[in-house]
Amino acid sequence: MILPIYIYGQPVLRKVAEDITMDYPDLEGFIKDMWDTLAESEGIGLAAPQVGRAIRVVVIDLDVLSDDMPEYKDFRRVYINPHIVEYDDSETDTSEEGCLSLPAIHEKVVRPTRIHVQWLDEKGEAHDEWVSGYLARVMQHEFDHLEGKVFVDRVSPLRKQLIKSKLKALIQGRYRCGYKTKAVRK
Repeated sequence: MILPIYIYGQPVLRKVAEDITMDYPDLEGFIKDMWDTLAESEGIGLAAPQVGRAIRVVVIDLDVLSDDMPEYKDFRRVYINPHIVEYDDSETDTSEEGCLSLPAIHEKVVRPTRIHVQWLDEKGEAHDEWVSGYLARVMQHEFDHLEGKVFVDRVSPLRKQLIKSKLKALIQGRYRCGYKTKAVRK
């Protein structure tokens, strides 16, 4: 089932998501719905708060980028209860980011290129590893959603002031996109 993407201004996007147990009601079905929603919206990552649930579940599909980044061929992962344990701030990268919850807004964001992450996969198996490169950026972006943050929280005050009217338009339901959404006001 395609779920609506919650748009900037929705309170759930500002909540810190909770860890869940593997017996969370219909977890398997919810993850399938997240995959369907991600595919329909043509994104590469989706966090549960973006579809209205303040729980720590994220899906990431980098296979769609495999023509340009062959190392991500067949890369489709589920992250349950993910936590960034440590940031390696010795090297950062600045890249433009966008978000399904902030349609038509793209800004440059500075992030560490390497992070230490712990999570469970869909089978409940624990993972603990250092992740680097583009995947580290995508994880940081998606895991920010689990902390009640969105990427525009990480831009300079000047840039945030310059996009203030665009953010206000999102809150007021004045935007267009090609996927099902749930705005604060429409």
